[in-house]
This record gives sequence, C-alpha cells and structure tokens, in this order.
Amino acid sequence: MKIKHIVYAILIVGLGALVYYRISSNKAQAEAGPGGGKGPGGAPAMQVNGIVATPQRFANSLAVTGSIEANEQVQVRGQVSGLVRSINFQEGSEVRKGQVLVKIDDSELRAQLAQAQTRQALAEENERRARLLLEKEAISREEYDVASAELKTAKAQIQLVQAQLAKTSVTAPFAGKVGLRSISEGSYLSPDMIITNLVSVNPVKLTFAVPEKYAAQVKENTELTFTVAGSPNKFNATVYAIEPAIEASTRSLQLRARADNSDGALRPGSFANIQLPLTVISDALLIPTQAVVPVQNGKKVFIAENGKAKEVMIETSTRTEKDLLVTSGLSAGDTVLTTGVMTLKAGSPVRVALAKP
Repeated sequence: MKIKHIVYAILIVGLGALVYYRISSNKAQAEAGPGGGKGPGGAPAMQVNGIVATPQRFANSLAVTGSIEANEQVQVRGQVSGLVRSINFQEGSEVRKGQVLVKIDDSELRAQLAQAQTRQALAEENERRARLLLEKEAISREEYDVASAELKTAKAQIQLVQAQLAKTSVTAPFAGKVGLRSISEGSYLSPDMIITNLVSVNPVKLTFAVPEKYAAQVKENTELTFTVAGSPNKFNATVYAIEPAIEASTRSLQLRARADNSDGALRPGSFANIQLPLTVISDALLIPTQAVVPVQNGKKVFIAENGKAKEVMIETSTRTEKDLLVTSGLSAGDTVLTTGVMTLKAGSPVRVALAKP
C-alpha cells in the first residue's frame, strides 16, 4: 500500500510541475508582446544578429600581384668576330661601367691601322706639295683637289680601323653583376654569341597592373609595400612610372615601382604580393561580407526597419579580409542584418541582437 501511495504522489507532483511550466510559458509570451516573440498578425519573429552602419575612416588599398625585375639587364655580346685572347671578369662578380670584360684578337686590325697611317703620311706629303705648286700656279686647282681628297680618304680609313679596333674590347655598359660565362679563352667569338649576362639589381623594379576601374586612383610617387615568397619581411617601393594607356586585352593599367635592394634580398624574376594604397575615405561605410547576398542584378542586404526585414540593393568596391566597402544603397545608422540573410524575405518580422562595436 505504501508503494502505491508513493507512486500516486510522484504522478501528482509531475502533473503539477507540467501545469506550472505551461502557465509560466504562456505568461512570458504574453508579456513579450508583439515585438518579443511574434510579429504582426501573430507570425513568429526571427532571431538575427545585426550591426549599425557607422561612418569610419578607411584607407583604401588594393591587393595585386607583380614581378620583380632588374633595374638594368643585358646580354653581353661582341660586335666583331675573332679569337678570344683574354677574359677579364670572374663569374658572379661585380663589374664597373666601362670595364673591359673580354679582349678579342686585334693583330690584323693593328696591321691595317699601320698601313692606313703610312698611306695618310704619304697623302699629307702629296697634299703639301700640291698646295705649294698651286700657289705658284704650276698645277691646276683640279689636280690639287685630287690630292686633298686622297688625304681625306686616308684619314677616314684610319678612323674606320680605329673604330673596329675599339670593338675588339667588350666593355660593361653599366655597373652591375655578371652571370655565368659561355665562352673560354681561345674560342672563336661571333656577334651572335652570348658572352654572359650583366644585371644591375640595386635598385630593382617592380612591375604590376591594376584593374581599369582603379586607374584614376593611382598616382606617381605613391609608396607601397610588398612581400616575396620565402621571406617574412615587408619591403617598400615607390611608384615612378605609369603607362599612359589602358591595356585593351586585359583592361588593366601597367605601373612600375622602384625598391631599394642594397642587401641583395630581392632577386629579379621573383613573384611579389603588393599592397597598393589608393584613396583615404573619411566617412566610409563597411559591412561584413556575410551580410551581402549576391543576386542577378548585383548585390543586396537586409536592414531592420520597424521590426521587419527590408531588402536593399547596394553597390560595393573594395573588399578586405572581413568587410566590404559600400558605395551606395546604405545610409549611416541603418541596421544591417548579418545572420539568416539566406532565408530572410522582405517584410519578415525580425528580432535583432546588435553586435558590440
């Protein structure tokens, strides 16, 4: 009998607790009112998160990629053919401007020069004699002109041989570092053969492109930062040249910047990730990327207005890691919904929990 009474008591207590729970739940919903749990007409309000669009200062920057190039780079070649008599540089070494890198055999040209100098001496003597005879009217003016022309021809021949002699010394056109050589002493060099590569790597050039829509925002002397693979460091560069026209095939604008490379950390041919500063906006409206819904005609967001979700079409420009810069469609003070946007419909009742700024 005692067990039976205990069972009845437990059932009575459980039933009472259930009744109390239902009464309390109904009372809470009644106290919440129309905005607390249901929308107009009794529809339940959707719990969402949101932010208040607040103007803020935004330094607009563009992330692009580019390549590092040598300040100057050339394939060193000879201008005349001949045997290589001496190589006056070490592979991978620094050379100065005008330094003789390779000397080509010039014995034949020196013989031609001596011959031309002898002819010049004879032509000078003939011209001197012809001039004296002309003064005494012993010869005609035409005969003197022939002697004078022979002298000028002899002088021109010497200049030609001297120019060819100068080409037998292959010099560095600028200061830089030479690469690996492809010839040896005693080999026969012709103008189509590459002797070595000469590269000037301090400073280096940074070549990159920006989309056409940013063309009006880029300027010369803009300072930018970039990184390269394999290095945790950030490097600085300054834009010094901009192409005057948009590349029609890619709809982009080519730019070139210059970066210091005194420590040799930057190598030509490397890939660079660039952060290019554009304009600074003092009253920018930034919203989280998850608040934006792509649609056929552009992009839209939902804002809360009088307890309901309102659909608003927007236009954006720059994207950061978390936010989008809104250029039109939103006003300062609008409550932008950031969750549930894929299931929301215009006019749906919402209850917004604002995120802390």
